[in-house]
Amino acid sequence: MARTISYREAITEALSQEMERDESVIVMGEENAGGPGGVLGVTKGLFPKFPGRVLDTPISESAFVGAAIGAATRGQRPVAELMFIDFMGVGFDQIFNQAAKFRYMFGGKARTPVVIRTMYGAGLRAAAQHSQCLYPIFTHIPGLKVVVPSSPYEAKGLLIQAIRDDDPVIFCEHKALYDTSGDVPEDSYTIPFGEANVVRDGGDVTIVAFGRMVAVAEEAAKELAAGTIEAEIIDPRTTSPLDTGTILESVGKTGRLVVVDEASPRCNLATDISALVAKEAFGALRAPIEMVTPPHTPVPFSDALEDLYLPDAQKVFNAAKAVVEYRR
Repeated sequence: MARTISYREAITEALSQEMERDESVIVMGEENAGGPGGVLGVTKGLFPKFPGRVLDTPISESAFVGAAIGAATRGQRPVAELMFIDFMGVGFDQIFNQAAKFRYMFGGKARTPVVIRTMYGAGLRAAAQHSQCLYPIFTHIPGLKVVVPSSPYEAKGLLIQAIRDDDPVIFCEHKALYDTSGDVPEDSYTIPFGEANVVRDGGDVTIVAFGRMVAVAEEAAKELAAGTIEAEIIDPRTTSPLDTGTILESVGKTGRLVVVDEASPRCNLATDISALVAKEAFGALRAPIEMVTPPHTPVPFSDALEDLYLPDAQKVFNAAKAVVEYRR
């Protein structure tokens, strides 16, 4: 049975169902127990149901991220909320030098089943220190799994999978998606990591998009279809592991690629996937690869400049039309 709920509610439900199923699951972060339930209310209502397992922490990311990683090595399954991905620098050493390395350094014998939930993305007028899209940085690090859900359905299934995983998972939630809605099953379910979702079938151009950009790509695809261009949209769901097979298969069919990524253009997922396709599917390409990204600049605070900064449906439409109409 499915019903329509919000992205926020889907995440809360995933946490609640996993805490009911497994007593080793704990939730921790700033104002997770009291107050609004985290900065945007995702953990609201969990504390009365699970007293002693929903923990408020000091405003010290290095302390509670380290505590969550330590608890994971001792048999707990912590879900820690790093309020904004922009704050990762404060606790980054614990993540990339410790949690990411334990399995390797201890010969595969160590388990670190920690999930770090964090918000990313622009569009809410939160300025340069609260609006960045930094999942490529975590993707770069071996030993971390990185999840970027694009819808309420994806958010619930991927978070349950993340909590049950024995490796550290960085779970990236776009703050502009929390109030979006979609059909989500009532029962618990998982979505495997490393399996992309073909959101829309098409034979003219492949569009790969992440998180909030999936909906932007869908809007562009509708406009393209009105002009008889059928776009195939791939949502990788996870950036590490990355489902390269589905991407390459789609490009092999369409011969054209557009990658939409909200992260800054240098060393992001758009450049990574473009390099992958250029190396592995060069012979299939009928046109140069197009990347739709923000400019290489901090996120502006001005409303008008932030709107200009972000990839939108018109920019994706223009890029897809350019590759389809390309002639050598």
